[in-house]
Amino acid sequence: MASSQLADRLASGGFALTAEVVPPRSGEPAAVLARAEALRGKVDAVNLTDGAGAQTAMASLPAAAILARGGIEPVLQMTCRDRNRIALAGDLLGAGALGIRNLLLLTGDDPSQGDQPEAKPVFDLGSAELLALAAGIRDHGRLPSGRQVDDPPDFLIGAADLPIDPAPDWRPDGLRAKVDAGARFVQTQLCFDIGVIRRYVGRLRDEGLTEGLGILIGLGPLASARSARWMRDNLFGVLLPDELIARLEGAADARAEGIRICGELLAQLAEVPGVAGAHLMAPVNPADIPAAIAAAGPLPGRAAKG
Repeated sequence: MASSQLADRLASGGFALTAEVVPPRSGEPAAVLARAEALRGKVDAVNLTDGAGAQTAMASLPAAAILARGGIEPVLQMTCRDRNRIALAGDLLGAGALGIRNLLLLTGDDPSQGDQPEAKPVFDLGSAELLALAAGIRDHGRLPSGRQVDDPPDFLIGAADLPIDPAPDWRPDGLRAKVDAGARFVQTQLCFDIGVIRRYVGRLRDEGLTEGLGILIGLGPLASARSARWMRDNLFGVLLPDELIARLEGAADARAEGIRICGELLAQLAEVPGVAGAHLMAPVNPADIPAAIAAAGPLPGRAAKG
């Protein structure tokens, strides 16, 4: 397995924590570090998104390198949307040269949904093909052309998934294809329904997919009932029960209640067999992530600081 703090946490069986940062629309390195500073020492690694929402921001590769240089372990997100396989392979080699070991490889948001809808998409590869490309470099030192790679990087390769309440005949074929392509951890879309998580992960366990695959469930501190409702209604795949929105609506301090809810769910996640940890996302209120981690109390295999 790749040499990284995240890889070590997953290998040890401790409860892994990652969080997500959207790089700024800035050419200043300090701006990236400022966005991630609150997460320093609180999570195992910090994701840098790659043109989230099909909107321009600092590219994820230099942003990840800036975090690494600043002492914060990154997870480099890379999408298929903007580059062909030549550029993607080149960026993977560049990531390895910069000491970046953690990858989350994704399809990417459609440009028609972004702030420049006239932009032309590439999508030369799908996410499973990009996973296989990265795994081929890691495991065989080989590019899709067949040419050899000198000193291939030792990547920890991740993929995304959507938790669902599985029907009796549901099979996780999409996730299995990503695992077969080389994924060793998964970060999911936001899911605040612990019952769905138990059933979803239980099915993955039944299918043998949790062996050797770190499942990190998407969570985050909710800022308000209004933002929670918007996320549920507008972000594909988000699962958020009505009772949690009602709690936010009835709270004297909705932001504090959102932190409590996230902490409660983190503590419950740690008790679900097959769950390796959580991926914390809070685009509106990222500074609340450390408070949510603290609200969870002691988590397995982690120091008290969280």
